[in-house]
Amino acid sequence: MSRRPAHVTSGPYAPPVAGRELTAVSADGARLHVEVHGEAGAPAVVLAHGWTCSTAFWAAQTRDLARDHRVIAYDQRGHGRSPVGLRHSTTALADDLVAVLKATLAPGERAVVAGHSMGGMTIMAAAGRPEFTEHVAATLLCSTGSGGLVAEALVLPVRAGRARTRITRAVLGSRAPLGPVTPVASKVLKYATMGPGTAPDRVEAVARIVHGCPAAVRYAWSQVLADLDLGGNLARLTVPTAVLAGTGDRLTPIAHARRLAAALPDCRGLTELTGMGHMTPIEAPEAVTRAVRELTALYAGSAGDRHDHDTSPTPPASPAPSTSPTSPTSPTSPKEKTP
Repeated sequence: MSRRPAHVTSGPYAPPVAGRELTAVSADGARLHVEVHGEAGAPAVVLAHGWTCSTAFWAAQTRDLARDHRVIAYDQRGHGRSPVGLRHSTTALADDLVAVLKATLAPGERAVVAGHSMGGMTIMAAAGRPEFTEHVAATLLCSTGSGGLVAEALVLPVRAGRARTRITRAVLGSRAPLGPVTPVASKVLKYATMGPGTAPDRVEAVARIVHGCPAAVRYAWSQVLADLDLGGNLARLTVPTAVLAGTGDRLTPIAHARRLAAALPDCRGLTELTGMGHMTPIEAPEAVTRAVRELTALYAGSAGDRHDHDTSPTPPASPAPSTSPTSPTSPTSPKEKTP
């Protein structure tokens, strides 16, 4: 019996076929699967997915942005089609992002880099490196945090304290395989990672991706995230950066996003998606895509050249109301708030 694909194969969350595939080699020799969508010469966008996910997680953004952008998406080591590397650390994540930038962008070419969850942590870890400075025009930190992840997670509905932290770490760091995607498993995953109004097709898309991550990889990275401390790196993330998060996020509660927005040297806005959970690129795809588009319009390509020497704070335009892909069970469009 063949194994089901680790992503849905039809609908808006099925990953599009890449125009080109290549392998980027990281500092320790780890090989990273990279996909390139869209036309050469278009403004470049690099997408870094989160823990237990893959390039398929960005399907909605990739399909939309590739119409007029060059979209570069890669599988983090051990995820998707990237083999397991020798190291599991934030330094390795930074090395991997730098390798992807060098493999896909011309010297001096700059892209907007969007990172979800662990992908956002990857951006923070790489900030300040010469290669990052050379190739990154602006960033989007999506549903992420710089530290204190286990202690602040709300996946267990009990009072904060040492007991909750210990149990949360054990649950998130379990070595047990998740097994097949079943109605019960999907319900548990939805509670932990998505908003209560998330439509079934979106829950299915997330579940197939997360359940497709090998248990050993999930465990190894859970240990890195449990001890995460990237607060000191924020001062080095000097490029224009937007922050986006769901107010119903249980894995990285909204307080993380607010702290990031307050600490970043050049924060270009915090968008709070009312009622959305942790999996915002799938839960609220239009809002995430729009945030990327706003950054590329301002900072990528010729627009980026115009803004290179503009150091005055420029608040982003207020986002338009988000709409969901057509679905009879889709929730009401998330309300967005940009303080």
